[in-house]
Amino acid sequence: MAKSDKTRARRRAPLWARLCAILGCVLMVVSGGVLISSQVLVARYAGSVQTKDLFGDAAEGATKQPTSDIKGPLNILLVGIDPRTDQQAPLSDSIIVVHVPENGDEAYVFSIPRDLIVEIPPFEKTGFLGGSAKINAAMSYGSSVGDGKHDVAQGFALLAKTVSKLTGIKEFDAGAIINFGGFKKIVDAMGGVTMTVDQEVKSEHLQPNGKPRPRLARCANNQCAHPYYGPQKEYHKGTYHLEGWEALDYVRQRYGLPKSDYDRQRHQQQFIKAMAAQALSKDVVTNPIKLDKVLKAAGESLIFDGGGHSVVDWGLALKNIRSQNMTLIKLPGDSVFVGNDYRGERLEPGAEDFFASVVNDQVADFVLRNPNYINTSA
Repeated sequence: MAKSDKTRARRRAPLWARLCAILGCVLMVVSGGVLISSQVLVARYAGSVQTKDLFGDAAEGATKQPTSDIKGPLNILLVGIDPRTDQQAPLSDSIIVVHVPENGDEAYVFSIPRDLIVEIPPFEKTGFLGGSAKINAAMSYGSSVGDGKHDVAQGFALLAKTVSKLTGIKEFDAGAIINFGGFKKIVDAMGGVTMTVDQEVKSEHLQPNGKPRPRLARCANNQCAHPYYGPQKEYHKGTYHLEGWEALDYVRQRYGLPKSDYDRQRHQQQFIKAMAAQALSKDVVTNPIKLDKVLKAAGESLIFDGGGHSVVDWGLALKNIRSQNMTLIKLPGDSVFVGNDYRGERLEPGAEDFFASVVNDQVADFVLRNPNYINTSA
């Protein structure tokens, strides 16, 4: 890829990878003349991260033996969920794959639409027989552990199998579940986040004061065009410094947007970029109290499976992935309707060629030939 093409193609890293980069760097914060080693912050952050078997390897008797190094090519599966109790079936609101080529100093990130219609494979643990459904339901089908309870980590395992079936990626090297409620804590710990709103958006969920909008208890003939009513929080074009609740609300919206879930994916990527920029700003990095709060909030937002490696190991491995060598990918697709009935999303045939380039570690060549896959607006 030519230098000018690379400059246009590369974008900021997602917050998770950027925070790992922070932890992989040797940070020293000066506070009251005392030099505080980054090891203190790393220990606090790593200690707050939940580590679980997200891919079902332990249950299947597999023994992952960590090597001395984490080397590319690597594929990492990141899933964002709304806060849920163990009595609620989880749904994956955001599905992101990070591909790190063999060189290990760049990365490609692509989102899979949550409403994408896919084949979900059978899952013996829950008795799910497999079938066609929206991909965000895979976690739900895989999460039941009996007595009306659900395990989000077990649900992740079926989602990972589903993404593998879709993309051809045989197995993921690491995975993480990111709690969106935790993102709010991160933004609040940073003192808010500055974002550019690129289109007019009305909130489906919140009133202008941030309180939830009332919901209709019942709709005529079991149908309703909109389950909420009352005044709506509105976001207008421009650059604003948003509080945590505002930022999270903005990136959740898709109803009423011209491209629905594709617009929401773009807004989520914009949000992640804005969070990364804020997290690495002097206001945060040189403030030991604020930095500690941000890292701790980030740790509490994650459930992590590093394939036998700790989150710190991964932070060291990804330390060279910077904002200028991260490429955001947009997958081509459109909505599926039967009459006026929305059924979900589908990808265009060209997406299969992109997935093949990921499996064969040839993404750089693919985007050079297909620059329309580069998300220049995020």
